[in-house]
Amino acid sequence: MTLTYTTKFSEKRKTLGLVVERDKSVVVLAPKGTTDSTIELFVEKKKFWLFEKINHSPKFGEPKPETPFISGKAIPYLGKNYKLDVVKTPMDGITFQGKFLLSQQNLQHGKAILEQWYKQKAKEKITPLVERYALQLGVEYNDILISDLKYRWGSCTLKGNLNFNWRLIKAPQFVINYVVIHELAHLIELNHSERFWNIVKVQMPNYLEAKEWLKGNGERVF
Repeated sequence: MTLTYTTKFSEKRKTLGLVVERDKSVVVLAPKGTTDSTIELFVEKKKFWLFEKINHSPKFGEPKPETPFISGKAIPYLGKNYKLDVVKTPMDGITFQGKFLLSQQNLQHGKAILEQWYKQKAKEKITPLVERYALQLGVEYNDILISDLKYRWGSCTLKGNLNFNWRLIKAPQFVINYVVIHELAHLIELNHSERFWNIVKVQMPNYLEAKEWLKGNGERVF
């Protein structure tokens, strides 16, 4: 099996590192100026570890069939399930009032309408969290993007752009807080090193609880 990978260079890095993404793609994290031959040798030495990681079962299985948009459908929001009521009254979009209300005239577009609502709520919830924790961590970021990420909850680019999966809005608030802190901590420490986790722990002492929630419930809300 031939290993293919992409390389991300950083002036802040001092050592080589590897990341296997959820889509099984391999990323080499390298100090700026590292030669191709040095990177190739590093990957070669790690190939057995990489093969093992790549052949692990994916974190998220195949999507389960969705229940139709009918009255009584359970819709997750901030860690809880709420009932959907399909009403005859014409109305735009979807409304949340302790339960979700959707007009019968929009029923065939229910999935798209709900997804758009989720994205808007994710932006409203996540943006002030990023501002708050960035201030506490003393870091600066570029853009906040609410994206349709297929294999991760969030990401932080070398340009300081923060990407968050809109599906996070289905998770409890403390889980959303954790993902925001996690990505902001990467502006200080790119790796998942001991220093990285210490940074996260200072901001959120119970971060392991959030990690466990995502591990146990990630497939359900994804």
